[in-house]
Order: sequence, then C-alpha cells, then structure tokens
Amino acid sequence: MATPSPRAPAAPSRSIPPRVLGSLAAVYLIWSSTYLGLRYVVEVLPPLLSAGTRYLTAGLLLYAALRARGAASPTRRQWLRSLPIGGLMFLLGNGFIALAERRVPSGLAAVACSAMPLFACVFSLVFGERPTRREWAGVGLGFAGVVLLTLGDLRSAPAEGALLLLAPAGWAVGSVLARRASLPAGAMSSATLMVGGGVVTLAAGLLHGEALPDHVPLRGALALVYLAVFGSIVAFSAYTYLLRATTTALATSYAYVNPVLAVLLGAALGGERPSAGLLVPGAVVVAGVAVMATGRRG
Repeated sequence: MATPSPRAPAAPSRSIPPRVLGSLAAVYLIWSSTYLGLRYVVEVLPPLLSAGTRYLTAGLLLYAALRARGAASPTRRQWLRSLPIGGLMFLLGNGFIALAERRVPSGLAAVACSAMPLFACVFSLVFGERPTRREWAGVGLGFAGVVLLTLGDLRSAPAEGALLLLAPAGWAVGSVLARRASLPAGAMSSATLMVGGGVVTLAAGLLHGEALPDHVPLRGALALVYLAVFGSIVAFSAYTYLLRATTTALATSYAYVNPVLAVLLGAALGGERPSAGLLVPGAVVVAGVAVMATGRRG
C-alpha cells in the first residue's frame, strides 16, 4: 500500500473577515448618504456650529453608553491627544465639506473627497507603512478621477473647490495619526475623537461668527439627528475599527464608493442634476476600489 504523500501547507487565506466586511459596508453605505444629509443641514443651520454640535453630542452619547457597560474612561493625556487629531478629522475633514456644500452639490463634494486615500497613503509612509503596488495603483486610479474633476466642475467654484481638496487632506492626516496614536481601546477611541473634534469644531464656528437660529425646520433637524446617530456613532465607530484592524488603503477605500452612491442619492432624493463632467471621474474612482481591495495584504 503506497504511503500517501504529505499535503502541501495551505496558502494563507486572503479573504476579508466578516467583521471587516460589515464595517466596510457601514462606511460605504452610510457615509454615501451623509453628503446629502449634510446639504439639508447647511441649508438651515450654520455649518461649523451644527457640525460641532453633532460630533460632540454623538461622542458624549457613545462615551456614556460605553461607561455604563464598564469601559474605562480615557486618560487626561488621551483626551488632550483627541483635540488635534479630532480637529484634523472633524474640523478640516468634515467642517470644510459643510462650508463648501452651501454652494456645491452633495455629489460633487463626495467625488472631490475621493482624493483622501491618496493623502492617507502618502502620510502613512512617514510611519513606515508601505502600500503594495496594487494599492498604489488603486489610489492613483482614484486620484486620476479627482484630477479630471478639478479640471472640470470644481473650476466653477474655486473657493469651495479649495475647501474640498483640503478636507480630505485633513481627514487623511488625522486618520494616520489616529491609527498610530495611543488612544483608548475599541469604540471608546471613537467617542474620544468625536468629543475632541466636536469641541474644536464648535470653537471654530464661534470664532467664525456663527450663531444657531431660533427655529430649525423639521427636515434639517431630522438630517442632523441622522448624521449624529448613523454618520457619527455607527459609521465612525466602524471606521476607527478598520483603521486598527486592516491597512490604511483598505480602511480609506470607502472614498471610492461614496462618490458614486452620493451622486445617485443626490439625483434621486435631492433633485440634483449631475453634470456630464461627473460621469468619467465617477467611473474612474469606482474602478479604483476594486484594484485597492484586491491589493490588501494577507
């Protein structure tokens, strides 16, 4: 009887774990809708004060829920660290988008923000993280769409265009720092960053001379609640998990999917009419996510 030959060792699986898939689905789907929700908010509320209120409220609610479940409170140093990192992510990253969306369509804002993974990959090099060639190819493909957009639709609103290109840079730097910084474990890191970012954004709104109105229309109020609960607590918690559980490139790959879904939602629900100049950039950035996702390290 022949002796069976030993089996070759199985190749390491490159499949994405279910929790990572679920977190990716959350940031892909929920954050695609937040651009339209943000447009509804800035139509009736000051952009920075409403953004700061949203993040601070969401952060405090999440903090209270976690403390009730026995989670340890962040240290003083971690609270202080949340101010610059949260400021980069929520003031520069989202606050600048809110300022820009007073004049530009939500779909255009989403497409412009697809530059974020490029900045994240570049800044991650400072900390020794080396994206794969396929990840760089996906980033480059997505950024090519942004270049096409800059040469087209963003030229009609140069000030807002500048804000929309600075926003992803701020979010990317904050993301890379959050990935490396000593922050609380688990969802408490999300709560800490939202509280810190909310404080910084509120202060910026006050310095900007903003003031809350006496009356807020129902649609704007509901949009603000949706952004706080789903956009901040649910999706941002999923995002901070991705920053620690996978590569920067995959964690930030939502920026390639959000623009297309945001354009469709803006057209279907917001009455926005995407220009022909969005079609080619949109197709290019969608192709980037497939390239980047398959370039994930095992």
